[in-house]
Amino acid sequence: MHGENIQAYGLWSLVIMNVALFVFFILSFLAPIKKREWRTMGVTTAFFVALFTEMYGFPLTVYILTSSLGAKYPALDPFSHANGHLWVAFFGGGETMMNIIHLISNGMVVIGFFVMWKGWRLIHSAGDELVISGLYSYARHPQYTGLFIVIAGMFIQWPTIITVVMAPFLILIYYRLSRKEEKDMIENFGDEYREYMKRTPMFIPGFVK
Repeated sequence: MHGENIQAYGLWSLVIMNVALFVFFILSFLAPIKKREWRTMGVTTAFFVALFTEMYGFPLTVYILTSSLGAKYPALDPFSHANGHLWVAFFGGGETMMNIIHLISNGMVVIGFFVMWKGWRLIHSAGDELVISGLYSYARHPQYTGLFIVIAGMFIQWPTIITVVMAPFLILIYYRLSRKEEKDMIENFGDEYREYMKRTPMFIPGFVK
């Protein structure tokens, strides 16, 4: 690598800082208690470790793509940080496209964390009562919806081979966690929660219930 490229990666302090920041907010708003919730949180943490490691630490995806594509790789300097943006490397657009990508992805991250925070406030202000108002009138698990928006935003910002594989798996394990949580809710609230399930989608407002 050239000197410029060495500076573009190997920034492990940024990896640690970003992982810690994202995990802190997710832990704050999801507040895992049971063992199954902590296991799911472990996979979530692994996703962000993989993401930020490739963003600032070691560009594994770029190495794999340049090795497999060789001279067909569309960027002359694949290990510059700008060309680590695969959307820019493969579709062009330069700095303008990069700015648009950041605007969209950062906006999604902010919206996702805001949804998680609003859901957290509703749950903790309700005590032991069933929450079916506010965000919970649109989706049964809005906090997970918010997390999915964050994950999608970061995937748009910096797609990698590992996160492409991990993202669907992460959504699947949250789906399974949601089903287990709903069994607990039915035990606690019975028919009231069953009726709520019938009229309220799981994650996406207006989607299949």
